[in-house]
Amino acid sequence: MITVRHSDERGTVNHGWLKAKHSFSFGSYYDAEHMGVSSLRVINDDHIEAGQGFPTHSHQDMEIITYVTAGRIEHKDSMGNTEILPAGEFQLMSAGSGITHSEYNPSLTESLKLFQIWIQPDSLGIKPGYQQKKFTATQGLQLIASPDAQGDSFLIHQDAYLYQLKLNSGESLLHATTTGRSIYVHIVAGELDIDGQHLSAGDAATITDVNSVNFKSLQTAEALIFDLP
Repeated sequence: MITVRHSDERGTVNHGWLKAKHSFSFGSYYDAEHMGVSSLRVINDDHIEAGQGFPTHSHQDMEIITYVTAGRIEHKDSMGNTEILPAGEFQLMSAGSGITHSEYNPSLTESLKLFQIWIQPDSLGIKPGYQQKKFTATQGLQLIASPDAQGDSFLIHQDAYLYQLKLNSGESLLHATTTGRSIYVHIVAGELDIDGQHLSAGDAATITDVNSVNFKSLQTAEALIFDLP
């Protein structure tokens, strides 16, 4: 079964310095029918103006993934990390027993675009941790995070897998799934046909009760694929 939600159905906010689309209830946007999928709780598509950002704030018991698609972000946290995350790189911060951090667009001329993703962990109160990486695969399916850090992916404290999918126009990929799990697909760019459903940038699909999912690119496309318990 596949359920599609188009980009224009998502929650939107405009704070001037920050424009965002929320796939699930977040902050001032609340929709009882869209609270998350399995352990996936947040996908925010953020657009941050030059020189702006989030001041120091706290998190606890959440796996927080940031993926920058344009510009760069400056990250500082209570673990002592001070890092620049440029376009194309991923970051996974395990908030665990508690952390504080800030996120800013250090450029005075360029805007910043990123995805902020929250996944609920399977254990509470763990030691906080930080991971950052640019993955080298340019096409096909790239594993970004897994519960055992397989294939040099990030270690995530949940029985969840995050993949990055990149296909050239006309390419197809068949992805095997496991019975009883949920697949959530968010289109980052381009257009994909997913088992006969046409999705464009910003659209998403929740897929359950299938043994495999067929992705076909209708134009050069990128997607984030979550395999969830």
